[in-house]
Amino acid sequence: MYNITDPDNDSNPELSSHHLEIILSALGKAKKGSASSPYYIPRIWQDNNTGMSEVSPVEYYKQILETLLSRKPLPLSLPGTSANEWTRNSLVYNLFVRLTTAFDHNRDGSVSAKPLPCGFRETGTFLKSIALLPYLERLGINTIYLLPVTMPGQTNKKGNLGSPYAVKNPQQIDPLLAEPVLGLSAETEFTAFMEAAHITGLRVVLEFVFRTTSVDSDWVEEHPDWYYWLRANPEGFLPESYAPPVFDQETLHAIYEKVDKHDFSSLPAPSESFRQQFTETPERISISEKGVRGVTADGTTCTVASAFSDWPPDDTQPPWTDVAYLKLHRHESFNYIAYNTIRMYDTGLDRPEYVNRELWDAIIGIIPYFQEHYAINGAMIDMGHALPSALKAAIVEKARENNPDFAFWDENFDPSPSIREEGFNAVFGSLPFVIQDPVYIRGLLNYLNKTGVVVPFFGTGENHNTPRVCHNLDGKTSGRNRSRFIFGLAMVLPSIPFIHSGMEICEPKPVNLGLNFTPEDREKWPAEKLPLFSACNYDWSDCNNLEPLTDFINTMLSLRSRYAEIIQNGNPGSLTLPFVSSPELLAIMRSTQDKSLLFIGNSNPENNVAGYMEFHQKSFTLTDMVSGTVYPVTGHRLQLETEPGQCLLFEVPA
Repeated sequence: MYNITDPDNDSNPELSSHHLEIILSALGKAKKGSASSPYYIPRIWQDNNTGMSEVSPVEYYKQILETLLSRKPLPLSLPGTSANEWTRNSLVYNLFVRLTTAFDHNRDGSVSAKPLPCGFRETGTFLKSIALLPYLERLGINTIYLLPVTMPGQTNKKGNLGSPYAVKNPQQIDPLLAEPVLGLSAETEFTAFMEAAHITGLRVVLEFVFRTTSVDSDWVEEHPDWYYWLRANPEGFLPESYAPPVFDQETLHAIYEKVDKHDFSSLPAPSESFRQQFTETPERISISEKGVRGVTADGTTCTVASAFSDWPPDDTQPPWTDVAYLKLHRHESFNYIAYNTIRMYDTGLDRPEYVNRELWDAIIGIIPYFQEHYAINGAMIDMGHALPSALKAAIVEKARENNPDFAFWDENFDPSPSIREEGFNAVFGSLPFVIQDPVYIRGLLNYLNKTGVVVPFFGTGENHNTPRVCHNLDGKTSGRNRSRFIFGLAMVLPSIPFIHSGMEICEPKPVNLGLNFTPEDREKWPAEKLPLFSACNYDWSDCNNLEPLTDFINTMLSLRSRYAEIIQNGNPGSLTLPFVSSPELLAIMRSTQDKSLLFIGNSNPENNVAGYMEFHQKSFTLTDMVSGTVYPVTGHRLQLETEPGQCLLFEVPA
């Protein structure tokens, strides 16, 4: 359906170093013709120190590529390692290319989306992401999770760059992620990034958007019947009155009751007036900067219906004006957008005879395209919980025909057995929603100890849709202490260690306002200030006036790898919460038959906390493997005085 006309972008799934060599050659040519201008990089990318270094960008990137090309490629895994195994052993860094490697290179006080006089960008690029790989190695990372890298749409776009989740073309890489000075396509530079990651021994999991596209997607003109259409305003575009359907309390109660019972038959529909806003598929379509305009067979002017959060049915999130839901089923009685057509599919709709088959086939073919052209190792499915189960199964099956060890991760909060049965190897999980409060943490951990962990979840206190751990704690040491406690805690759970980029330097600014934000947050952070939509950068050079957590992270990841057999054990009873005298101290015991690990963390980010814990043995010593400090146990009691956010990890004798 789409053609990538790039002579440098071959489709060999066994990536070597061909495209890295192309990049290196292009850098050699750029050296002669590029204009000179100051170009600074953060030192933390080079040696984990704060501050900046002035470099020649050509020489800086050239040296990194030459070093990579001189290396003997590291194996991605032991022979026969399955997707379940390598996912469970993943140490993940969540990289948003456009943001993570953005930097004010010319130090003029802002990050511009336009190239500098030297031809290099200040927003993040694949070349700068390649240069970040040695830093990720030093952290101890073995897996990179990329947010979407496809080109965003321009109609109704948010911020000055648009959202990566507003996908214009599912096979076209965002040109903004390429360095103009190289004169190469973004596809070539993405392939080079994949080669570099694999040479370094890192797997790459790419996030895919299957439930929505941009409102001006290339698919709109080619396949208008893949979209929902709405009666237009007098100008021919989206009417201001368009909003999610409103349900009265009685109807909401009925909806929740049926969904809780997994009864999707005859789900309550929106009002007739809401449904009447939608039209049949137009026969003529035109797309402009103002929007998409269509005309139906009876002359009705219409436009692509933009999206909104459909669940819960009374969700108060702002409308998603830059994206449109794909119309996965054809049924004239369900020609509208609501929870029962987008997520909780009514049984009258979710039937084989109503499948929008050509659309499903196009969606099923997206991951195989990226496997063939870029040799990605896994996929994170955005809104996977909103895909019909049959489509989800087909996506998994098709990708694993090409690579049986291909991993699938789901944006799902519940690590239930059904997720594993669907072929998924990990879920996002609910940890970020409880990890700020020890009471809620204990509740979740007691539940997991009782039920076991069937599918690993992400061990993190934040992602790009939630508040940062340091949210509203700009430049405060308490934010760093909170981050230290949360990361240390997550490292001893049967989860997947997950670093949302910027967490290690205590970045307080949110990326997006998705979940758990207040009206005050939404007032403070419009799209023009949010990195998901606009040119922004982290405080890589000063690290928000705090000591970065890089050394602590490396230590904890190393300890986790050493004790992987104990920590990854998700069986019921393998995760217990011993009594500690202070409620602000959280103790977790991870045990096997012959060995135990004891984690103790101070959840208070501002104050020292003292407490004690008792043991059956009367007298022995424990060595904190994080700091190397030796603690005596006397009279059956371990007495502790902990710093704010401090984490201790002991191997306890059997």
